[in-house]
Amino acid sequence: MKLVFAGTPEVAVPALDALIASGRHEVAAVVTRPDAPAGRGRRLVASPVAERAEEAGIEVLKPAKPRDPEFLERLREIAPDCCPVVAYGALLPRVALDVPARGWVNLHFSLLPAWRGAAPVQHALMAGDEITGASTFLIEEGLDSGPVYGTVTETIRPTDTSGDLLTRLAFAGSGLLAATMDGIEDGSLKAVPQPADGVTLAPKITVEDARVDWTAPALRVDRVVRGCTPAPGAWTTFRGERLKLVQALPAPDRTDLAPGQLAAGKNNVHVGTGSHAVELLWVQAQGKKPMRAADWARGVRITEGESLGG
Repeated sequence: MKLVFAGTPEVAVPALDALIASGRHEVAAVVTRPDAPAGRGRRLVASPVAERAEEAGIEVLKPAKPRDPEFLERLREIAPDCCPVVAYGALLPRVALDVPARGWVNLHFSLLPAWRGAAPVQHALMAGDEITGASTFLIEEGLDSGPVYGTVTETIRPTDTSGDLLTRLAFAGSGLLAATMDGIEDGSLKAVPQPADGVTLAPKITVEDARVDWTAPALRVDRVVRGCTPAPGAWTTFRGERLKLVQALPAPDRTDLAPGQLAAGKNNVHVGTGSHAVELLWVQAQGKKPMRAADWARGVRITEGESLGG
């Protein structure tokens, strides 16, 4: 088939690579979000998908919105059979959905109908799921509600962050997306409607969602820290300033601390929760680089009875 691939962040690159490497289909063009400011100089930078496509000599389209007339005209000129999508980052209007004969097929990082929305991996971790995966489905105008072509499953490990899990799913899902394109082409795959039961939603994680509630049990604190790492980053406050929690571990043997109460040893830092303590391993103070929690504690000279979270 002739394909137009739509994707933007680094997590979409493995799928683009898999389609290029398959040799069975032609990736005629790539659609991605416009260049965005990045770094201290706020210089405009192309998306990871755009950079990979340019390296491969593939035409790159960067519409401000996918309903822009110039973009739609070019898409019709290319006349793709199918448009595979991974984390493109913009809603596709019906006028764009109607262009490819076999539709737009999304690789979504959950086992649909669970965790429809922008942040499925973060929500799966924060909810304590033990199994997740990726699904390919035919995009329709509803939110991740289209019929499913295929799935792969992935075990969630006890220390996984959303970054760890998303990386594994990106590579597992790349094979699934390539196989889905093959199955659509030869007619061996038919999309199956999603069940009405089991629908859960995964909206974008806000900064407030990532704030740690120290009165919650240690298990919940652990899930929030892992689910929000690397983005948007779990956080709390210390002496009125924001403190990012980069890595923490439950410490079930430590039960003597009140919620939020700090205890700094020579080589460790513990914080009380609604159950037992957690040990802070890495933190990031405002305006600073990430550092070991014990080094941070020595630098700020924690006094007895000080707490996190205000």
